[in-house]
Amino acid sequence: MANSSKGVSLQVKIYLKPEDLPKFFEHFKPAYDQIIAEPECTFFEMYQSQEEPGTLFWVENWSVSKEWLIQNQFPKEYYKPYFAATDPLHIKPREIQFLDLVPGYSTAKP
Repeated sequence: MANSSKGVSLQVKIYLKPEDLPKFFEHFKPAYDQIIAEPECTFFEMYQSQEEPGTLFWVENWSVSKEWLIQNQFPKEYYKPYFAATDPLHIKPREIQFLDLVPGYSTAKP
C-alpha cells in the first residue's frame, strides 16, 4: 500500500535538557537554512513536546529516495559543524525513521 515514488519522509526525534535548547538552536539554524534550500527538500516542520520541552521532533519530506538521501544528502559538509556542536547535548540517542506516504491519506490546507 505504501508508495515511495513520491519521495520519502525523514522523521527525527531528539532529547535535550531544556536549558540546552538555546545552544542547540544556535547550531541548528545554519544547517536548517541549508537543508530547506535544497531543491529536493519539499517540506520541513519542527515540533516541541508539551510534556518534555527538551524533546524535539521534526519532519522532512524529500522528493527523492532513502538511498539518495543517504548517498547524496547526508554527506554534505554543512552537517559536520551541526553534529559536532549538538551531539554532546543529547541525553538519549537520536531516533530516525524513514517513512513512505500511504496514497489517499495526505491533506494539506492553506
